[in-house]
Amino acid sequence: MSECVIVTGMSGAGKTTALRAFEDEGYNCIDNLPVALIEKLTEIASFSKLALCIDIRSGDALDELEEMLDILKRREYSYKILFLDADDEILINRFKETRRAHPLGEEMRVGEVIALERKKMDFLRKKADYIVDTSRIKAKDLRSKIEEIFVQHKEFDNMFITILTFGYKHGIPQDADYVFDVRFLPNPFYIPELKPRSGLEKEVRGYVFSFEESQIFCDKVEEMIRYLVPMFIREDKNQLVIAIGCTGGRHRSVAMAEEIFDRLDDNREYGINIIHRDISR
Repeated sequence: MSECVIVTGMSGAGKTTALRAFEDEGYNCIDNLPVALIEKLTEIASFSKLALCIDIRSGDALDELEEMLDILKRREYSYKILFLDADDEILINRFKETRRAHPLGEEMRVGEVIALERKKMDFLRKKADYIVDTSRIKAKDLRSKIEEIFVQHKEFDNMFITILTFGYKHGIPQDADYVFDVRFLPNPFYIPELKPRSGLEKEVRGYVFSFEESQIFCDKVEEMIRYLVPMFIREDKNQLVIAIGCTGGRHRSVAMAEEIFDRLDDNREYGINIIHRDISR
């Protein structure tokens, strides 16, 4: 029986790197295959290993992909879907660095077009067998992850944790599963030399964690997350949003979230990313 992987995901998330990794592993790779040809290809192809990259470049035909995948399922054609994702901010920076145009065009700002793409690609993300976040991993690490999943066949969980910081004065995130309030911590905002900085800088982070209550709080949140994740995985939940808020979303919440992220990032059983929603406000 042939082995087919559909490589998809957000533009700029690393699909080209992924295809090259599959090619190195002996897969026959086809990039930007027209949706209408998928069924015909699976009927005539004798490839033992096949990797197809299908994404937003399919345009309006992408709407037909869900039905096409259902057809393959009914024919009992075996395939896996690998969805590559990354933070919006990371994707925006990658487009700026490479100066590439987004496949959906240049009529809108990059942030707006990424939001539109994410909406159009959502059905594939929900169908995905594997979701890999590439926000904080290098190309070689992505290649290693693909080898682990598709060559070494290591167990892989799709749990994806987002640590989201926010400012209460800008509103509580509606998509948060858990919300933690760190406004009880001493505020760097009132320290003149720290006020213009953010929790991403070591001076602010050092100040926040110079207090015992910060360290205790961080320990307990980390313990709770590590306790909950296996239970969510067991219940087939694949996303967990942990929101951490302070007054403005720039100092205490950011410093706390960065520390929690560093502690949890040692676990390769789940994807994890961090978003600072209000840090620039």
